[in-house]
Amino acid sequence: MAVPAAGVALATGAISLDHARAEAERLGPVVGFLAAILVLAHFCDVEGLFRACGAWMARWAAGRPTRLLTAVFALASAITAVLSLDATVVLLTPVVFATAARMGARPRPHLYACTHLSNTASLLLPVSNLTNLLAFGAAGLSFTRFAALMTLPWLVAVAAEYVVFRRFFRRDLAAGATAEDRGEPPRLPLFALVTVACTLAGFVVASALGIEPVWSALAGALVLAVRALVRRRATPVTVVRAAAPSFLAFVLALGIVVRAVVDNGLAGALGRVIPGGTGLPALLGIAALAALLANLINNLPAVLVLLPLTAPSGPGAVLAVLLGVNIGPNLTYAGSLATLLWRRIVHQHDHGVDLGEFTRLGAIAVPTALAGAVVALWASLHLIGA
Repeated sequence: MAVPAAGVALATGAISLDHARAEAERLGPVVGFLAAILVLAHFCDVEGLFRACGAWMARWAAGRPTRLLTAVFALASAITAVLSLDATVVLLTPVVFATAARMGARPRPHLYACTHLSNTASLLLPVSNLTNLLAFGAAGLSFTRFAALMTLPWLVAVAAEYVVFRRFFRRDLAAGATAEDRGEPPRLPLFALVTVACTLAGFVVASALGIEPVWSALAGALVLAVRALVRRRATPVTVVRAAAPSFLAFVLALGIVVRAVVDNGLAGALGRVIPGGTGLPALLGIAALAALLANLINNLPAVLVLLPLTAPSGPGAVLAVLLGVNIGPNLTYAGSLATLLWRRIVHQHDHGVDLGEFTRLGAIAVPTALAGAVVALWASLHLIGA
């Protein structure tokens, strides 16, 4: 629906052709990066990375649901940070579901952890989330400084989520389970792990040289895709499908639609209510507004709207927006694309998701994690400097 909406906006003059072209050029590198990272994550799965993760979780949990939750938190946080939230939602969620089923554990805490961490744990790196890439460009930070400023908020937010989960799902976690058969574990896909590590190093080097991160992501994706093609484990069509062309078109079209809305008065309305400065009260207000807007219109449009309004206040305000649009979507299904996708995947596995339970969990987890992360960001800005 976003593509026709963008066409209507152009046809009716809600946005000029020049503005639409400028928005497409601004989002081009971001969309290219998204395509590359989706391909990279897909072929990590082909190499067996996520099967190995499932085996490790089951062996480490040793039949104890609480240990399984800890393992899910650790893996989901790492995978989201490195391979982006899409990898956690699309590739890790089915593995977690299967692992919990084999153990006889109640799956709810572990499945909900996947969706919450696909949002919350995407705070760490510029490449962890599409919203991060947009904020990365607006904040004017290097890759390493972005990661340094966001490390403490990331740790605090994930820890807060973990405490809430342990309390909220205490009955499910206290239920019995069985120890997984400790047979021969799957082979660790070293080639995929080395490729991912080199890609991460490439992000750091590229940032230092002023090169867009899309080129590092593209190099990593090509290495794994070519390897799969040579070994006849993929076809060119598979590679194209892994890049999700329809989703990429959606992102571009959504950017144009949001730009049309901004050009026609939304920016002025928000500009009158958004706090100024980077003191703790201002950061809390910016993050709360971003979280609210994410749940009203989805986090991607929210970040597109808010970044131009907060960028003049400096990196601190931009990163506060990021906290709001990444943690806030855990409150409602509509908060982020990842949450909507997760819900569809869970239903495909014949597991229902209760709207009331999802909202109750979010009503506790979101304010707790968001407030803690904002305070941590404020401390990081003072300790490290923007």
